[in-house]
Amino acid sequence: MTGSPTPDAGSHPLDDPVGSALRGPHAHFAERRGRILRYPSAVTPWVALPDRPEAADWADAAALAGPGGNVTITAFHEPPPDDWEVVFDAEGVQLVDAGVEAAPYPEAVRLGPADVPEMLDLVARTRPGPFEPRTIELGTYLGVRRDGVLVAMAGERLHPPGWSEISGVCTDESVRGQGLAGGLVRAVAHEIRERGETPFLHAAAANTDAVRLYEQLGFALRRRTPFLSALVPEQSQVRVTGTARGDVRKAATR
Repeated sequence: MTGSPTPDAGSHPLDDPVGSALRGPHAHFAERRGRILRYPSAVTPWVALPDRPEAADWADAAALAGPGGNVTITAFHEPPPDDWEVVFDAEGVQLVDAGVEAAPYPEAVRLGPADVPEMLDLVARTRPGPFEPRTIELGTYLGVRRDGVLVAMAGERLHPPGWSEISGVCTDESVRGQGLAGGLVRAVAHEIRERGETPFLHAAAANTDAVRLYEQLGFALRRRTPFLSALVPEQSQVRVTGTARGDVRKAATR
C-alpha cells in the first residue's frame, strides 16, 4: 500500500496542517477510519488524507463523511473520484508570522458558546470560510461589538504542534475600513505568542485585499496550496475490506 498515515520524518508540520493537528494538539477531536483522519463535521469539515490516496482511502473518507457529506482538504496531490461533486476548488496561500506586531486589542471581547448563534449569523453575512456550531472549541475567539451587536471576529482553527492558525476573520460591511480585522488578528496572534507558539493563516490567493492586509500586518508567504471541498455521492457504497477498515472510531479519547 502506498502512502503513509504519518508525515515523512523531514516534513514540516505546515505541509499537512490538518493531519499534523489531528495527530497532535487536536488528537482529541480526531475521527479515524483506515488511514483517514477528520474533525467531527459539527467542528469543521477538514479531512486529512495520505499523500497519494488510493481508492480504499477515498472509500474510507466517504464512510466518515456519509452520503452527501462534505470533505474539505488542502495540500492534496490527487483529485477526488469522478463521481464526487466538487463544490469549491481554488488556489490558496499559507502565510506565517514574519514579525507581526502582536498586541491586545482594547475593543476585543472573548467569545464563548453563548455567542455562537451571533457568530454563525456574522459568518453567514461575510463568508470567511468554514465555520460550524462547534468551531469555537478549536481555540480562542475574540470579537468586537457595536451597540451590543457582534460586528467583527477572529479566532483559532488548525493547531499543528508549535503553530496555531488564525481563522474566521470577518467584519460586517457596516464597519469595514475601521481597522477591526487588523486589530483582532494582532490580538489573536498575541494570545498564540503568549503560549510560546507561532501564528499562521490561510487565505484564498484571489482575495488580494485580505492577503495584502496580512502582509501589512507582518505575515509572509510560506507557500501556495490548493483548497478543495467535495461532496460524497448520495448513493455512495462503502466497501469494507476488513475489521480495521470497517471501524470508525476516535483516534484518541477526549
